[in-house]
Amino acid sequence: MSDPVAHPAQGSLFAGLPASAGEEVFDTLFASPACRIERIASFGHASPPGFWYAQNEDEWVVLLAGSATLAFADGHRLDLHAGDWVSLPAQCRHRVDTVSDDALWLAVYCRRDKA
Repeated sequence: MSDPVAHPAQGSLFAGLPASAGEEVFDTLFASPACRIERIASFGHASPPGFWYAQNEDEWVVLLAGSATLAFADGHRLDLHAGDWVSLPAQCRHRVDTVSDDALWLAVYCRRDKA
């Protein structure tokens, strides 16, 4: 018995974008045991007051459209504009402080291997 042939998947990051909604919209574009890629449409939704992300995975994120400001637990702030990216190591405490109504992100999450 032969293995089934895998077919490539394809799409457009800008196709099928949701209309402005009440919440952010997360679309998983790819997932494997080691990593996950998500498209995130933010409609001006910043992190709630006092909320901090501190994921167990490394994260690389690029802002495809719009603008945003990330805030870090150490007081550092990072202004992002379309095309800017940032690499966030696992457990890096951060939050989305401000975000434009048209922000579109591409996020890549990678599981850390235990050495």
